[in-house]
Amino acid sequence: MPHKELVHTLRGLVGASQVLCEGDLSAYELDWRGRERGKALAVIRPGSTAEVAAVVKACAAAGVSMVPQGGNTGMVVGSTPDASGEQVVISLGRMNAVRTLDADNLTITVEAGCVLQNLHTVCDAAGLLFPLSLASQGSCTIGGNLGTNAGGTQVVRFGNTRDLCLGLEVVTPQGAIWDGLTGLRKDNTGYDLRHLFIGSEGTLGIITAAVMKLYPAPRAKMTALVALPSLQAAVALLGLAHAHLGAGLTGFEVMGQFALSLVHKHFPQQRVPFFQTVPYCVVLEHSDTESEAHARNQLETLLEAAVAKGCAVDAVVAENIAQARALWHIRESIPLAQAKEGLNIKHDISIAVSRIPDFVAQAEVALAHSHPGIRLVNYGHLGDGNLHFNVQAPEGADAQAFLRDEEGPINAVVYALVDAFNGSISAEHGIGSLKREKLVAHKSPVALDMMRAIKAALDPHNLMNPGRMLKPGGTHSDSATH
Repeated sequence: MPHKELVHTLRGLVGASQVLCEGDLSAYELDWRGRERGKALAVIRPGSTAEVAAVVKACAAAGVSMVPQGGNTGMVVGSTPDASGEQVVISLGRMNAVRTLDADNLTITVEAGCVLQNLHTVCDAAGLLFPLSLASQGSCTIGGNLGTNAGGTQVVRFGNTRDLCLGLEVVTPQGAIWDGLTGLRKDNTGYDLRHLFIGSEGTLGIITAAVMKLYPAPRAKMTALVALPSLQAAVALLGLAHAHLGAGLTGFEVMGQFALSLVHKHFPQQRVPFFQTVPYCVVLEHSDTESEAHARNQLETLLEAAVAKGCAVDAVVAENIAQARALWHIRESIPLAQAKEGLNIKHDISIAVSRIPDFVAQAEVALAHSHPGIRLVNYGHLGDGNLHFNVQAPEGADAQAFLRDEEGPINAVVYALVDAFNGSISAEHGIGSLKREKLVAHKSPVALDMMRAIKAALDPHNLMNPGRMLKPGGTHSDSATH
């Protein structure tokens, strides 16, 4: 089917106004970090699962590849079209409804285009908690969160998006609809298909709706910013927090001194305690099911023990919601401050918590030797072993030239150490096209062969987000360097 005929068919399926071919399509064609811009044959905005299925069938019949897209807030160039002008972007933004909220089952069924913040608003009004929390929650969508298995700041207690999902509705690459929206916590009837699609980055099908877990809202939340003498002290504090708070520990975010200094520099209206006096700080959140008084007592007992054991120097405890938000805002402002400082090389890595101090120490030495003057923006979700170990160009250097010339060599240094520490080169951002070649080098041949077999079985014509995650036409021999 010629492209013009396909576009005409698609307009008949979803309405002419929902098929975008001209004008400014940067919201769909430019990736979140501004690193790459593609060109779409058309952007399709279906309004229902049936329309998604019809669009997929038409594209499959025409042999045209498809790029599923949610809020387009991904970090690895995984949800924008390539430059060919021959791919159809299927944007789920119009499918944003909350279908049902089942308070007795502690579940909520939402469409893939539902913005994460809107889901929080609905749950808050019902006195329930949906714990996924991301800096981009005002624009990212549940479908994208599921497609990338997003992490966030509460993984230490509730797990990744995968752990919060009980069921999916998916349109397959052939245009069939799989309805797995049961909301069951126990269903031992064969392969758990939802886990194939969660984290698949739109390469196996299009998630159109999901059943997500809810929790009773805590009676109180206490937030503290803790000053630390070292990264090893942060690990020790985490152990104390687990012992003192148990399941009440819902957030544990580490921030290096330079990362905090960037917030102070670029957002001077924010108060950033301690950054000039200690190498690391932690934002710690304690959620309590009893009362605010009980929560405060537990947190203060923890902090007293931490100071006594030498793994904390000082701490600020939020006295109200506004102060708590201000402390969290410091952490959430680091990526924005880093962007204002200039283009940078990002590493979203995962290391066993106990080994993170040794990893960072070795990485700092290796990078100082290979690239003198570089500045490390080290922060992230220490509670679950996920660091954003980012590299800023030397002060005064051309950031764009630094990114162009040094990203490969710096990645080689960092990822070699990640391998040595038996870690992962992608903790929560995914692979997309940005890390596709790296996946071949750092994933085992057996794992890659199984992944390719799944892709070939579900999407034999390679029409669903091709070239993302998996290298086209690759074999196990591609990863011989592992």
